[in-house]
Amino acid sequence: MTPEEMAERVEEASTMLKAMSHSGRLMILCFLAEGEKSVTELEELLHWEQAAVSQQLARLRLQGLVANRREGKAIYYSLTDPRARQILDTLHEIFCAPK
Repeated sequence: MTPEEMAERVEEASTMLKAMSHSGRLMILCFLAEGEKSVTELEELLHWEQAAVSQQLARLRLQGLVANRREGKAIYYSLTDPRARQILDTLHEIFCAPK
Protein backbone atom coordinates (compact mmCIF):
# COMPACT_ATOMS: atom_id res chain seq x y z
CA MET A 1 0.00 0.00 0.00
CA THR A 2 1.40 3.38 -0.93
CA PRO A 3 1.49 6.24 1.57
CA GLU A 4 -1.20 8.00 -0.49
CA GLU A 5 -3.48 4.94 -0.39
CA MET A 6 -2.86 4.58 3.34
CA ALA A 7 -3.74 8.26 3.87
CA GLU A 8 -7.05 7.73 2.03
CA ARG A 9 -7.88 4.68 4.14
CA VAL A 10 -6.93 6.46 7.35
CA GLU A 11 -9.17 9.40 6.46
CA GLU A 12 -12.06 7.02 5.72
CA ALA A 13 -11.52 5.17 9.02
CA SER A 14 -11.25 8.44 10.93
CA THR A 15 -14.53 9.71 9.48
CA MET A 16 -16.33 6.49 10.42
CA LEU A 17 -14.89 6.44 13.93
CA LYS A 18 -15.88 10.08 14.48
CA ALA A 19 -19.46 9.23 13.54
CA MET A 20 -19.44 6.23 15.87
CA SER A 21 -17.66 7.94 18.76
CA HIS A 22 -20.65 10.02 19.90
CA SER A 23 -22.22 8.09 22.79
CA GLY A 24 -25.77 8.59 21.54
CA ARG A 25 -24.98 7.50 18.01
CA LEU A 26 -23.09 4.51 19.39
CA MET A 27 -26.16 3.51 21.42
CA ILE A 28 -28.31 3.77 18.29
CA LEU A 29 -25.86 1.62 16.35
CA CYS A 30 -25.81 -0.96 19.15
CA PHE A 31 -29.60 -1.21 19.05
CA LEU A 32 -29.58 -1.43 15.25
CA ALA A 33 -26.95 -4.18 15.39
CA GLU A 34 -29.69 -6.27 17.03
CA GLY A 35 -32.00 -5.64 14.07
CA GLU A 36 -34.10 -3.06 12.29
CA LYS A 37 -35.87 -0.54 14.53
CA SER A 38 -38.42 2.19 13.95
CA VAL A 39 -37.75 5.74 15.05
CA THR A 40 -40.45 5.27 17.69
CA GLU A 41 -38.74 2.14 19.03
CA LEU A 42 -35.43 3.99 19.24
CA GLU A 43 -37.11 6.90 21.06
CA GLU A 44 -38.46 4.46 23.66
CA LEU A 45 -35.19 2.54 24.02
CA LEU A 46 -33.12 5.71 24.40
CA HIS A 47 -35.69 7.77 26.35
CA TRP A 48 -35.09 10.64 23.91
CA GLU A 49 -37.34 13.03 22.07
CA GLN A 50 -38.01 12.33 18.39
CA ALA A 51 -35.97 15.35 17.26
CA ALA A 52 -32.84 14.13 19.05
CA VAL A 53 -33.16 10.62 17.64
CA SER A 54 -33.75 11.96 14.13
CA GLN A 55 -30.76 14.29 14.34
CA GLN A 56 -28.40 11.45 15.25
CA LEU A 57 -29.92 9.12 12.66
CA ALA A 58 -29.41 11.79 10.00
CA ARG A 59 -25.69 11.95 10.83
CA LEU A 60 -25.40 8.16 10.69
CA ARG A 61 -27.28 8.07 7.38
CA LEU A 62 -25.02 10.81 5.97
CA GLN A 63 -21.99 8.69 6.85
CA GLY A 64 -23.55 5.65 5.15
CA LEU A 65 -23.72 3.59 8.33
CA VAL A 66 -27.51 3.18 8.36
CA ALA A 67 -30.32 3.12 5.84
CA ASN A 68 -33.99 3.82 6.25
CA ARG A 69 -37.25 2.65 4.74
CA ARG A 70 -40.76 3.95 5.14
CA GLU A 71 -43.75 1.75 5.91
CA GLY A 72 -46.88 3.86 6.15
CA LYS A 73 -46.14 6.59 8.67
CA ALA A 74 -43.30 4.67 10.33
CA ILE A 75 -39.66 4.99 9.33
CA TYR A 76 -37.41 2.03 10.01
CA TYR A 77 -33.63 2.10 10.25
CA SER A 78 -31.08 -0.65 9.85
CA LEU A 79 -27.32 -0.95 10.08
CA THR A 80 -25.90 -1.21 6.56
CA ASP A 81 -22.12 -0.94 6.75
CA PRO A 82 -20.52 -4.33 7.43
CA ARG A 83 -17.36 -2.63 8.71
CA ALA A 84 -19.42 -0.82 11.35
CA ARG A 85 -20.99 -4.14 12.34
CA GLN A 86 -17.51 -5.65 12.82
CA ILE A 87 -16.48 -2.72 14.97
CA LEU A 88 -19.68 -3.00 17.03
CA ASP A 89 -19.17 -6.74 17.47
CA THR A 90 -15.65 -6.11 18.74
CA LEU A 91 -16.79 -3.35 21.08
CA HIS A 92 -19.55 -5.62 22.40
CA GLU A 93 -17.05 -8.39 23.02
CA ILE A 94 -14.68 -6.06 24.87
CA PHE A 95 -17.16 -3.94 26.86
CA CYS A 96 -20.49 -5.79 27.08
CA ALA A 97 -19.91 -9.53 27.08
CA PRO A 98 -20.03 -11.26 30.48
CA LYS A 99 -16.58 -11.70 31.98
